Amino acid sequence: MIRVEDLRNSEYDAATVVPRGGMNVEEAAAMIRPLLEDVRGRGVAAVLEASEKFDGIRPRQLRVTAKALRTALEALEPVVRAALEAAVERVQLVHGAQRRRDVRTELDDGAVVTTRWLPVDRVGLYIPGGRAVYPSSVIMNVVPALEAGVNSIAIASPPQKDHDGLPHPVILATAALLGIEEVYAAGGAQAIAMFGYGVSDESGVICRKVDMVTGPGNIWVTAAKRELRGTIGTDSEAGPTEVLILADETANPAWVAADLISQAEHDPMAAAVVVTTSTSLASEVLEHVAKQWAETRHKERVREALAGQQSVILIVEDEAKALELVNAYAAEHLEIHLADAERVAAEVRSAGAIFVGAHSPVSLGDYCAGSNHVLPTTAGAAHTGGLSVQTFLRCVYVVNYQAAALQAIGPSVMALAEAEDLPAHGEAVRLRLADAG
Repeated sequence: MIRVEDLRNSEYDAATVVPRGGMNVEEAAAMIRPLLEDVRGRGVAAVLEASEKFDGIRPRQLRVTAKALRTALEALEPVVRAALEAAVERVQLVHGAQRRRDVRTELDDGAVVTTRWLPVDRVGLYIPGGRAVYPSSVIMNVVPALEAGVNSIAIASPPQKDHDGLPHPVILATAALLGIEEVYAAGGAQAIAMFGYGVSDESGVICRKVDMVTGPGNIWVTAAKRELRGTIGTDSEAGPTEVLILADETANPAWVAADLISQAEHDPMAAAVVVTTSTSLASEVLEHVAKQWAETRHKERVREALAGQQSVILIVEDEAKALELVNAYAAEHLEIHLADAERVAAEVRSAGAIFVGAHSPVSLGDYCAGSNHVLPTTAGAAHTGGLSVQTFLRCVYVVNYQAAALQAIGPSVMALAEAEDLPAHGEAVRLRLADAG
């Protein structure tokens, strides 16, 4: 079901030895441009028509009523509500510690630069609603935005045929639990366009334009974010989910197999990779994958993901080769099942999130670890971090120089302006120094 490749004593490119799941965002972007323009031009009507076409139902109205949100929260099973509250508490603790503080730097007498951190004014948070229901994604997007101090937060999630055109009730309940009152029954590229342009109908503005959109989604959501970048800010592009498990002979093969299957049940294009120095572990993991697969609920989805080119067990010579692969692959999720897991984790340079030791599975991070599960995929971890409070903050420099301070540094400004052949820059300073003298 999942292939094994022995890379020992062979030549390979660490960055490409494991192909990613197929996803051509450029092609998808070209296909959705007419839809984005339609939403821009016709507003609410275009969004509702797209929902009917792609989700199989036309919502009665785009914005979810306060009554529907309240009803969903009241109907939430107590055990699920308790679990959501536990997750919220832990995510709040971790993200609350990420808040930035303004920094005042005095470079000289009368020369002060203050670095201010200001929240984005308005954000749109996308919550997927395809093969699974993701109330956890509501938490992972909303909590960092709240901790950053964002004043206006809107959520979009696809309308569901089984729920009378509303987003899934657990999504609505989680939004209500977090105090979010602005929720829209819209999914896919049309939801991103709604946030990017704002939409109206004959009664007036229904959804105001946002400044930033975050949240995971399918290829159409990713393509829409790419198309609208510049009109709105976005988080990192989300490709198929992935886990890389770095393991040695001390790892529990049943647990490794369980973690591969848990990732594979997300999507047929999900990537499940093991890197190990142990041939015996590789064989044992294969046996446990076969046993556990027979009992898992989403058999076909898991089988397709594990049998795909993006999933593999790689055998390498030593720890150095293993780390080379880990850093080159830059996994969304990296699990480390090694005898000295903490030491090796400190040597990892590229990963969206690192799960250290046998008792830190990715599923913990998906829900209740306190970390964020909106993470970079397709090697994005080499240059981009996961969703955090920082995502929703802007750095603004406040420069305050008095006359004497400008007098001291002014000649350097004029020299650099001349070196760059921008004499008017220097003249702006020279006039001030002449008047001060």
